[in-house]
Amino acid sequence: MAQLYRSIGAVESWEKTEQGLLLKTAESSVRITVYSDSVIRVFAEKLDDPQHELPYAVVAEPQQVDFEVKETEDVIFLKTLKIRALISRKPLRISFSDLDGNFLNEEDCALGTGWIGDTVATYRALKENEKFIGLGEKTGPLNRAGNAYTQWNTDHFGYPTNADPIYLSTPFYMGIHAEGHYGIFLNNSHRSVVNFGASNDRFSSIQVEGGPMDYFFFHNDSVAEMVSDYSWLTGRIPLPPKWALGFQQCRYSYYPDSEVLNVARTFREKKIPADVIYLDIHYMQDYKVFTFDEERFPNPKQLTADLEKDGFKTVVIVDPGVKRDKGYKPCEDGVKNDVFVKYPDGELHAAQVWPGWSYFPDFTKESARNWWSDKMKFYTDNGIRGFWNDMNEPASWGQMTPDLIEFDFDGSKTSHREARNVYGGLMSRATKEGADKYLDNKRPLMLTRAGFSGVQRYAAVWTGDNIASDEHMMAGVRLINSMGLTGIPFAGYDVGGFVGEASSDLFARWISIGAFSPFFRAHSMIGTRNAEPWTFGETSEAIARNYINLRYKLMPTIYTAMHRATIDGMPLVRSLALLYPMDEKVYEPAYQNQYMFGESLLVCPVESTKDLVRVYLPEGTWYDLLTDKYYKGNQEVVVDCPVEKLPVFVKRGAPIITQSLVQSTAEKHDGVLNLHVWFKAEGTACIYEDDGESYDHQNGKWSSREIKYDCPNNTILFGAQEGDYASDFDKVRVIWHGFHDRKVKTVEVHGKSLKAKSEEHRWVDVLPNFDPLGASVVDYKCDVFTVEFKNTDKAFELTWESELLERG
Repeated sequence: MAQLYRSIGAVESWEKTEQGLLLKTAESSVRITVYSDSVIRVFAEKLDDPQHELPYAVVAEPQQVDFEVKETEDVIFLKTLKIRALISRKPLRISFSDLDGNFLNEEDCALGTGWIGDTVATYRALKENEKFIGLGEKTGPLNRAGNAYTQWNTDHFGYPTNADPIYLSTPFYMGIHAEGHYGIFLNNSHRSVVNFGASNDRFSSIQVEGGPMDYFFFHNDSVAEMVSDYSWLTGRIPLPPKWALGFQQCRYSYYPDSEVLNVARTFREKKIPADVIYLDIHYMQDYKVFTFDEERFPNPKQLTADLEKDGFKTVVIVDPGVKRDKGYKPCEDGVKNDVFVKYPDGELHAAQVWPGWSYFPDFTKESARNWWSDKMKFYTDNGIRGFWNDMNEPASWGQMTPDLIEFDFDGSKTSHREARNVYGGLMSRATKEGADKYLDNKRPLMLTRAGFSGVQRYAAVWTGDNIASDEHMMAGVRLINSMGLTGIPFAGYDVGGFVGEASSDLFARWISIGAFSPFFRAHSMIGTRNAEPWTFGETSEAIARNYINLRYKLMPTIYTAMHRATIDGMPLVRSLALLYPMDEKVYEPAYQNQYMFGESLLVCPVESTKDLVRVYLPEGTWYDLLTDKYYKGNQEVVVDCPVEKLPVFVKRGAPIITQSLVQSTAEKHDGVLNLHVWFKAEGTACIYEDDGESYDHQNGKWSSREIKYDCPNNTILFGAQEGDYASDFDKVRVIWHGFHDRKVKTVEVHGKSLKAKSEEHRWVDVLPNFDPLGASVVDYKCDVFTVEFKNTDKAFELTWESELLERG
């Protein structure tokens, strides 16, 4: 019998529940749950085929919300303080509007929600010129209208920049149109397709190959607040250790141990800051997890101790496959403890990966997660401080994991069809739980390739096996921007490209862009040239040093922004669509890669082959970071972008906090907090501090301070320090930028009158001149005024007097 689409039918009965509505048709039930004033859940299933709820993505519980329910003959209305849901009875169709009656999103009147066999779908009317953003790690343009995307975690080596799917699935997106904005999160881990009008001009749709139609609808006052709502629903990141925000060096693979030490010491000799070195699969004995090769790494504990003395933490790759091998204790122990994935007849499933035929832990099973967590002690006992979970889609040679293999799903039992997308995230969960158990109150760095919504609670994400090309560099920027829109603020790409070999200019440009990413790691593949910053020639080395130095100077701003992400989910890297959703320019191909780095910096990525580029400056006032050149917003401008100068602009009204240069986060800075402010601006900066390494911040050992800058009134207000952590800064240095025709004369602070100094400020050093013909190099500098004074944890005020500069 042919399977045709069957719509959900008409409402035959309904009732108000404590948290929403329960509606029934002849064949289906729909449960509407109010999670908050701005988040509503819709869960639809067939009456004769009840479905379990996905237990892994959502962590928030429904809040106590006063919502109204009214009805007419044709429609049932549910209203919160932010959203109005309209449920038509015949047939059952759900629409959402704001409180002013602007329709945000509506089911297609004729199609609605329904089934084709086990596949469930919902069809939603397209709005005129509707933009769609989000879906996390998806290639393609910022505006996803006219395209369709599949959620199915896939190992895709050297993926094209339009490939879909790749490694990660986070089915949350936002729609933006003239009447408003909204978000939808699909809480179902089966393979799904989200269609934003591909091959049709009638609807957007969500189609899922099994399980319920379970989605959450979001509407709040801004796109940024919807991102915060989503991160509340699925969980926010734990605060990473500060060293995880420094520069990280990786290669497939560094071995033996002497080479690892040589790389680390070269960083120090060349004065290029770095915090982390990785060990890829060649550290293992025959690629078997929970082993070290006894010839290449005879004393791993001594190696990690030596690296630690030089300010480096060691991170190891840990794949899920456990080699099927008699005499290999982890394998025998895993079989004994019944932790591996099985076929329906009870036989263990095996597939080929790096060590050969291997078994795979069932990370949807609590006892298997606990077993895996306990195995992390092998690594922590050897001084390992971070864990890199790779191949966890799960990947295997042939890429055809049988759908019939079974997973525990924490007691619900399911097949690979539902478990695949959550497998990688649950592996990271088990790994993190083990790291937290054995690292003696120290925060680990966790990194994963695969996962599902909620993976941010356990690990950072990197974008897998990218390619050394300008096209991939720019695509990587969009991937990170998009993950920031979908609750994953700690993410990055392999700087320089994993597959292939970067040119000197490409590597230098990629380093400069990567310095403004949350996760900052260079990586390269076996069989290619070495890709450390000094291997691309003297000029590229100097450029790399400049931008890595800048990264470390910005560490107080970066760390504070990452702390904010733990509070409200706001990413460090912010697509302009997050902040300017109704500005058509930000969606144009020429400008879709631009993003804000924290509150202050507009980063404009550009290919390594360009010396001039047109950029778009949104509303506001902007200054070139390196020169303090002034620009009005709401315009396109052409700017110089030689390989040593990435176009970066400061938003007026957003002060920047920096520190002195250090070679690693383990090195103590000079104790001076540098507060950079710009002319005519009003704005607020915050600084968050803790020890950067332990979990003591969860027990009050932190400090935070708000600083309000009011240039029109020549005032800076330093709020009282909150928290029990003593600030690492015993002095403050204020640096006034952009006072091109004025002079900061005297400063009053702590009851003293100080004279401001006129100085030249350089964010980056002048490049060495390696041209034998003596071609000139550009000195990027700013004329500034500075004053330095003692810090205190009490509130205080700074005022200053200024005057017009005399022109000769």
